[in-house]
Parts: sequence; C-alpha cells; structure tokens
Amino acid sequence: MAALLSLWFVVSYLLGIVFVEPLNQFSLGGFPLGFWFAQQGSIFFFIILTFVYAFGMDRIDRRHGVNEGPASIPPTSTSETTE
Repeated sequence: MAALLSLWFVVSYLLGIVFVEPLNQFSLGGFPLGFWFAQQGSIFFFIILTFVYAFGMDRIDRRHGVNEGPASIPPTSTSETTE
C-alpha cells in the first residue's frame, strides 16, 4: 500500500503543482495538460486509486479469513396464524 501512497503524492503534489509548467506544453481537449491534470485528471486518478485500494483490502481480508462477503438478510418468520 506504500506504492498507492507514493502514487497519490506524485499525482497530487508533483504533477498537480511542481510540474505544471512543463506539462502545459501539451494539450488535452483544448486545455493545457498541467491545468487539466490539476483540475480533472487528479480527481479521476484518485477515484481509480480508491477502487484499487478497496480491491486490495478485500483480497487481504479473504486471504486472512475475515471476508465480510455480501450482506446477509436475516430470515423472516414464516409462521402466520390464521383465524
């Protein structure tokens, strides 16, 4: 998970702040790449990063036998009294 934290740092700080000027030499959708990445690209990346983290944690849970699995619905009482 240290790799995910490192990617988060690279995307949020380095690409979003430090390397904006060199990235602005390229464009994506008519906008400078540095601007686009700081405003839109980092958000997309963080969403993907969240799913990767959740998938990894589920895999670790299954490996150690603490898998939560799907939520189970308790059975309802089927005994009805007819009058």
